[in-house]
Amino acid sequence: MAMEAQDIEHLIRAAFPHAQITITDLAGDGNHYAAEVIDESFRGMNRVQQQRAVYAALKGKMDGAQGELHALALTTKAPE
Repeated sequence: MAMEAQDIEHLIRAAFPHAQITITDLAGDGNHYAAEVIDESFRGMNRVQQQRAVYAALKGKMDGAQGELHALALTTKAPE
């Protein structure tokens, strides 16, 4: 079953309650999304650490062939 954009945002928001989050359905199919997450907690982290933190917030929804979320292009950064 595909995920809705608001479901993705809800999972990320639970881990990053003050983040600026933008979710875009890239293909209109509910399987290929882009997410931009801007949060103060990323300050001092490199991009890999930031992205791992966001993927952890997805609680396994991208894991394996049966994952609910097929693809997520992720952009993360601390606020300017």
